[in-house]
Amino acid sequence: MVDDSPLIEAVRWRLLHRQGVPITRTVDPMTGLATRSTARQRCEEALARAAEPSAHATILTVTTQRARAEAARSDERRRRGAVLGPLDGVPIVWKDLFDVVGTTTTRGSAVFAGEPAATSDSALVRRARALGMVTIGKTNLSELAFSGLGVNLRFGTPANPLDEAVVPGGSSSGSAVAVATGIVPVAVGTDTSGSVRVPAAFTGCVGFRASQERYGRNDFRALSATLDSVGILARSVADIAALDRSLTAWSHVASTTIRVIVPAGEWIQDCTPGVRAAFEFGIRTLRAGGVDIRTAPLASLQRAQELIDKCGTIVGADAFAAYGDLAADPTGIEAATRRRLLSNSTAGRTIGPLRAAMAGLRHRLRTELAGAILACPTVRHEPPRIIDVLGSPERYDAANASTLRTTMVLSYLGTCGISLPIAGAAGAAPSGLLLSAPEGHDHRLLAAASTVERMLRPQA
Repeated sequence: MVDDSPLIEAVRWRLLHRQGVPITRTVDPMTGLATRSTARQRCEEALARAAEPSAHATILTVTTQRARAEAARSDERRRRGAVLGPLDGVPIVWKDLFDVVGTTTTRGSAVFAGEPAATSDSALVRRARALGMVTIGKTNLSELAFSGLGVNLRFGTPANPLDEAVVPGGSSSGSAVAVATGIVPVAVGTDTSGSVRVPAAFTGCVGFRASQERYGRNDFRALSATLDSVGILARSVADIAALDRSLTAWSHVASTTIRVIVPAGEWIQDCTPGVRAAFEFGIRTLRAGGVDIRTAPLASLQRAQELIDKCGTIVGADAFAAYGDLAADPTGIEAATRRRLLSNSTAGRTIGPLRAAMAGLRHRLRTELAGAILACPTVRHEPPRIIDVLGSPERYDAANASTLRTTMVLSYLGTCGISLPIAGAAGAAPSGLLLSAPEGHDHRLLAAASTVERMLRPQA
């Protein structure tokens, strides 16, 4: 497991305490947290990292006063033996689509940067606060959350810690980089077409797209109310499961025999050699560990992709309905955002068949999987170079479309999904192994992902 994660520390020490394992460090009897690390210490470490020059494009707003006050209350609860749970005192950041009282919700755009500060927290921010978590700040994103590349010309592009020359992935770019660089152990983003799963794959962390409204009705700034979902980024599946469990109160699901289906067709065949080699190595590793894996064509997946190719996307239609008026001013938003909005100006009139088929195709996918987990590469290619995508509108738009091609169709099919980092050949960029399950099967997906992660990273 990841040694420097407070979430993992909480879970590990709590389990050791319950099991009566001898502990050589002073440990809180309720939470299992090692008392050598106070909430204030963790808060100050996160604030210091967020203030570093290298993080200037990652964290848009640092909530220093709030963070210190929340950390102080957490330490006081610990002194009184009244902690709120295993996440009490854990630092967290929020994609700048969520309202945090006293801060402006920019949506990653200059258009909204001058809006009044929020007067209340979004619902999920309030719930995290009720768990005792410490809000460090708000993270950068693709403008309006409308790109899978993570490039932002107004606030800067968060530097991918694996290679600063390549895109970090989006739209939850800042949330992924904040986790990957160790600013915080957990970050919350949103995922509509891949906006958590993609940056997780590009930056080497774990990204979970929850089923829609798993944590209650979404009240962050919408891109597509039809498909928007909350996503969590962390360094391990256990970290994500710890937050998910606290937000949903589901009990631990014991590991069971996992069945995996790999979709036949473009989802594997269209991958670059490096991504495909990493995926195949991962599949061989899982097979060696006893996982039942088969490759099969999935009619639901194929039909959904055909409809999207023919009709356009629901995300595009919803985005134009929400933000299309911004495209009238060529100076207000980024050129790439404007191009994408304008390209979807007629999507509302063409996607009727896509909306009509959605429920039936989701049911068909559930039937075809029959309890199995779907596995494929998260993105079909390595992260493109920033200089390349910014050098040509055509290359930018093509890279964005190809980056989201897999995750977009799975969002349309309503899946929850989790991207796990998977190493490629020596010197190759890591890629993501995407595990997906039908809507509402989040607990089963997280349990399977935990088992898969242990097989892929036996040292964890």
